Amino acid sequence: MGRAAASDIAAALRERLARQDRVRMVFAAAPSQAEMLDALVTARDIDWRRVIAFHMDEYLGLPAHAPQRFGVWLTRHFFSRVPLGAVHLIGQESDPDREAARYTALLAGAPIDFVCLGIGVNGHLAFNDPPVADLHDTKQVKIVELDAICRQQQVDDECFATLSDVPTHAITLTIPRLLGAHQLFCVVPGAAKRAAVEQSLYGPIGAACPASALRTHPRCTLYLDRDSAPPRLQTPARA
Repeated sequence: MGRAAASDIAAALRERLARQDRVRMVFAAAPSQAEMLDALVTARDIDWRRVIAFHMDEYLGLPAHAPQRFGVWLTRHFFSRVPLGAVHLIGQESDPDREAARYTALLAGAPIDFVCLGIGVNGHLAFNDPPVADLHDTKQVKIVELDAICRQQQVDDECFATLSDVPTHAITLTIPRLLGAHQLFCVVPGAAKRAAVEQSLYGPIGAACPASALRTHPRCTLYLDRDSAPPRLQTPARA
């Protein structure tokens, strides 16, 4: 699954770089993305110097070099492994509101070409959990309170030892900002995600399952494995 997604992302990058000077990409930070990123690092014939990287969310309240920070995770797993033209990390301003404004301005500087993302066990996209998700949000980046299911996922993913260690607030790109990209590549492995995938594909489109909004995007590919694919899908490798 990870290799299939990376192959498609690499092909899209080559095609885009053949007809424009720069490509701007947003990346998710999660163990679910690790195999895809590992495969993408080995992709050939990509001029990474013309790729500008962003990420989609970050905890508030963790030390700058904490290993659980998403910027730190992405730097270790991807940003430091390819010669990117620029990397814009969330968390450079100490005041969350100023940081949201700074990152909003960076994202607005030019169109976003690609977003590489996943789906949370509660159906979240980035840190847009069901209690705070707004499919028509007027903001591009905002401060959110994380719900208990989202925080428990971080423990289950072995990113934190206990629930009390997981920050309660974060900064996130909103759903309209994510869906404003030209093309989305959504990588979702594991049995823990099956119910969320089922709701995303077949449930009502709305804030109860934020990932259902992916169905409104004309160029979104969802990559599943046998564990995450709902039973009604006949081709579980990709939907």
